[in-house]
Amino acid sequence: MGWVAALAGLSGAMAVTAGAFGAHGASGKAVEWLRTGATYQLVHAAAALAIHGLPRGRMPALLMLVGALVFSGTLYAMAFGAPRWLGAVTPLGGIAMIGGWLLLALVALRR
Repeated sequence: MGWVAALAGLSGAMAVTAGAFGAHGASGKAVEWLRTGATYQLVHAAAALAIHGLPRGRMPALLMLVGALVFSGTLYAMAFGAPRWLGAVTPLGGIAMIGGWLLLALVALRR
């Protein structure tokens, strides 16, 4: 299956772990950050796994995974006490995720 699938698997596991901690061990704003990060990361891990084997699907999948890691990772970091200025980095991950979807659309139209 390859390294993109392995990354998608790790990303999914990370998302479930963050979501579980948000549901059972966090409080306050951390709960929202963990829930949001877990949702986006899990959706993009599944999407990346679904498309990585398609012709020209590897780059959209990778963009989704990197974007989800940056987006969710900054939210997770803030949930565990990192400085809030990391929230300014979060949208960069969102841009990468959007880029992955747009690249997927472009690849599909070019086929």
